[in-house]
Amino acid sequence: MPRVKRGTKRRAKRKKILDRASGYFLTKSKLYRSAKEAVDRGLKFAYSGRKQKKRQYRSLWIVRIGAAAKLNGLSYSQFVHGLKKSGIELDRKILADLAVNDAAGFKSLAEQAKGALSLS
Repeated sequence: MPRVKRGTKRRAKRKKILDRASGYFLTKSKLYRSAKEAVDRGLKFAYSGRKQKKRQYRSLWIVRIGAAAKLNGLSYSQFVHGLKKSGIELDRKILADLAVNDAAGFKSLAEQAKGALSLS
């Protein structure tokens, strides 16, 4: 079996890591071992950050819906419960967008939620 010295493969692998680390501070962008550690750490944070982004958006939407519901005389939980009872199935992203950009439309939803709550 022939001997393999891994010349081009090794260079390509290291170049890929150093390209990803360009812009990092001091040796983290120049030396392979430091760059590899920094890139691995950065990828780990990027992965968890993609999950956190979803949580943060959902909480932002809930805050916006809650503020708009308060203006219409309901708490967030009463508003969502009233919407469920009245059979309106809008997700929080759409409700938050309505709360910010279409106050009249949100007010009509709040009235429907109040109506559904008063029936029971």
